[in-house]
Amino acid sequence: MRAALALFAVAALAAGKHSAAQTPPSAFAPNNVPASFFGTVVDDPYRALEEVANPEVAAWAKANAEYARTTLDSLPGYKALRTRVAELDEATAAVVGSVRLDGKGNVYFTRRAAADNTFKLYRRDAKGAETLLIDPDDWQKNTGKPHAINYFAPAPDGELVAVGISAVGSEQASIHVVETASRRQLGEPIDRAQYPGINWRPDSRSFFYLRQQELKPGMPATEKYQDGRAWLHVVGTSASADTLIAGRNVSKQMPVRRADFVFVNAIPGSRFAIAAVANGVQNEVALYTAPLVSVGKPDTPWKRICDFTDKVTEWAVQADDVYLMTYRDSTRFSVVRMRLTAPDLANATTVVPASERVLINLHAAKDGLYVEAREGTVKRLLRRAWGASNTTPITLPVEGSVRVMATWPQLDGAIVGAGGWTRARQIYVVKRAGTAANTGLQPLGPFDAPEGLVVTEVKVPSHDGAQVPLSIIHRADVKLDGSNPTLLYGYGSYGFSEEPNYTPTRLAWLERGGVYAVANVRGSGVYGYDWYKAGYKATKPNTWKDFIAAAEYLIAQKYTTSARLGIMGRSAGGILVGRAMTERPDLFAAVVPVVGALDMIRAEATANGIPNIPEFGTVAKEDEFRALLAMSSYHHVQQGVAYPAVMLMHGVNDPRVDYWHSAKMAARLGASTTSGKPVLLNLDYDAGHGVGATKEQRQRETADYFAFLFWQTGQADFQRH
Repeated sequence: MRAALALFAVAALAAGKHSAAQTPPSAFAPNNVPASFFGTVVDDPYRALEEVANPEVAAWAKANAEYARTTLDSLPGYKALRTRVAELDEATAAVVGSVRLDGKGNVYFTRRAAADNTFKLYRRDAKGAETLLIDPDDWQKNTGKPHAINYFAPAPDGELVAVGISAVGSEQASIHVVETASRRQLGEPIDRAQYPGINWRPDSRSFFYLRQQELKPGMPATEKYQDGRAWLHVVGTSASADTLIAGRNVSKQMPVRRADFVFVNAIPGSRFAIAAVANGVQNEVALYTAPLVSVGKPDTPWKRICDFTDKVTEWAVQADDVYLMTYRDSTRFSVVRMRLTAPDLANATTVVPASERVLINLHAAKDGLYVEAREGTVKRLLRRAWGASNTTPITLPVEGSVRVMATWPQLDGAIVGAGGWTRARQIYVVKRAGTAANTGLQPLGPFDAPEGLVVTEVKVPSHDGAQVPLSIIHRADVKLDGSNPTLLYGYGSYGFSEEPNYTPTRLAWLERGGVYAVANVRGSGVYGYDWYKAGYKATKPNTWKDFIAAAEYLIAQKYTTSARLGIMGRSAGGILVGRAMTERPDLFAAVVPVVGALDMIRAEATANGIPNIPEFGTVAKEDEFRALLAMSSYHHVQQGVAYPAVMLMHGVNDPRVDYWHSAKMAARLGASTTSGKPVLLNLDYDAGHGVGATKEQRQRETADYFAFLFWQTGQADFQRH
């Protein structure tokens, strides 16, 4: 839930059109809209660009998008790079996305074959036979627009599967229930189901889900995620007949606020249901339990397991026991257990004590509790067998990052993905004996485990002495003489950490001598809750100061120079790269915010702004307003400063970060910079935040930012003569 809210060959253009498009679009005329907060006046010269339906604004954005597209296409090395990205991406026979299990052990997974443009949903049975269940291209054929599978949930008996389908990257999904034997859809789709948390009941014919309220004419966008409610749906009936389960003013035993999301869960093999109340992107959750048979009836006797103040962030259930991951005893987390028959957190038993490891997540299976843990930047998998007194490590064929993809409380083992900085993820099944075997779901392609790459892990002292983990990847023959084009990536929000990962398209950067570096700045959770909170609200400046320190290290160690250093951040990573640029414009050659959050003062006025208040703050509180102003890149752009080259990339249908963030930043930078370097607004009108992007869209995006960085870091093949 927190992750959800958190923020092809190129055709040649005719000569005349190509030439005309090289003239930059006219600047957007500023019209300042000042606002006062606690005695501080905040200017907003490009507020008008928020009015995306205004024809003048739409025309300006479209002209900038066309100019960015033509500029990139005209770079001498772009076509070859675009071809190489496609070659690397399509060399693997298929790419697997999400994986789920049903109660019979059938495996459900999304897969995009090399020739496919979208992920499709398949099922593999115990004999290894695979069946195509859902193909989003069926919707595209009817509408002409790309569609995507946003989520799916198989029923326990495997006869039905609920799937969320949305168009053009909007994530505005509707739930479709499909019969697995016939691929026939049952009943009408249920709309307003962007984050439904579908959870089937044991009968396999009904499920709990969260539905957003209906936006009526005149309601502001900020109402979109307010007053969501949990419902019980019976397959084959109309959504209008669904039973209300939870929400604001529904149960006195379960207080729910307007901004809360409520997810009701039936746990296989347990007599109890669990309701999880989440405040937007806040890490802590409030949990309640009730007998499953009582849920949906009047006066369901919900009992509180924990509140938001109890420092619980993850949970799992096995039979009548609930396991809670908490930082109440240590900011590196521990796991405690209590009985659902009489929940009492104060007297819960510790089953996985705190240590130097940082606990990340937990999952229940028939053979034990699986725990994801981090040691520095390396992620490991532990298992505590039921009845055992301690955890034991699970050995996997590759070390780097591991994530549990699927478990079922009444089935042994877990399906996990594991990969590293130089090896693409493979998917393994962990068996009761603790051994791991490759499932074969994810084939290893010819570029998925390249030889000749070097990974260096270092800790860089930041402005206050904090040691920032920095991972550096490059070819073994790269010389440390300062001549290398370097891409430094970071994020630093929500406690999300950058784990070792590899994608073959990154070779398009590395094989040309590029250095790829990743910084786990404060605001991530790499060292636990303290590290996260040290880059949060008022402490957020540590996030970009850590990033600046990482950049200075790369220069000092002669990996690169400021003239050859580019930085990139996605979504909340826009705060990171935007403020690093505005604080140290001399340090970077190029900056690429992708779907970036850049105007943090106005973010709260958007639909997804309200759920993100727990992470970034609200302008309604003075201390949080000042923190928001400090992290708002748009408000730190100064007139007459020589800024680096900037390319702002955004999907116009983005439901998490409105694309006007990038438009406003582009306008202000273009009017302010004295460097003469380009400021490109690269918009995709058939995309959103990245969820549901097609293969062609992802390939184009990758080629775009690599080409832009090669161009601006002086690589000969990308210079126009």
